[in-house]
Amino acid sequence: MSIRLALAALATVLVAPLPALACSPAPGYRVPTNIELTAEADLILLARVEDGTPPGDDFQAMHVSIRPIAALKGDIADAPTMLPIGLASGEWAVPSNPYELQHAHPIAYMGGCFRYMVPRGSRLLFFLARRDGQWGPAGGPFSRWAEDVLTDDAPWLRAVRFYLDVQALPESRRADALAERRDALRSHTGDPVAQLLADDIDRQLAGPNEPLRAELPPAPENE
Repeated sequence: MSIRLALAALATVLVAPLPALACSPAPGYRVPTNIELTAEADLILLARVEDGTPPGDDFQAMHVSIRPIAALKGDIADAPTMLPIGLASGEWAVPSNPYELQHAHPIAYMGGCFRYMVPRGSRLLFFLARRDGQWGPAGGPFSRWAEDVLTDDAPWLRAVRFYLDVQALPESRRADALAERRDALRSHTGDPVAQLLADDIDRQLAGPNEPLRAELPPAPENE
């Protein structure tokens, strides 16, 4: 499935007022934890948004052009220079909260399940999956697939780099590595960012997120 088809559920989103956005993840769907998202992505790309078109009536024409800066995972030579999301403007051109490490950008919670608008000039960390030769969001609904990281020491950037280091370890060592870093961060009691990072590591140690909706009951058997 192409990325445009994968985002086709947003087509009605782009021609309707924001309160009318609608999306419904399947029963049993779990938002990936940050370390799961890091593992799932084929490419984790730091890139700057240079231009694009805003959401509008022509869903197929919506795009942003991006300038790749660095690949934290994957090969930057394979990085896209365009993504089929819209250019945010006005009140929607709001960067991610740099101290939010658990939830996706607020636009994802306005009915569409994904962040589908980004500001011109912003620098973002994109988590991308390749489907049928095209790049699109990794992680599924409400994942932190596109978050602004405006500085080189942004907490989200620090967290993702650490989770990549953890995943390079043998699986038997990963939980210990997470706990060791968590404890080291906790020791910096006067550093609120260290505490935020430690909180996020605790969430990874807790395991998968709870389902957003319960699984449907099994279909009745034919008598």
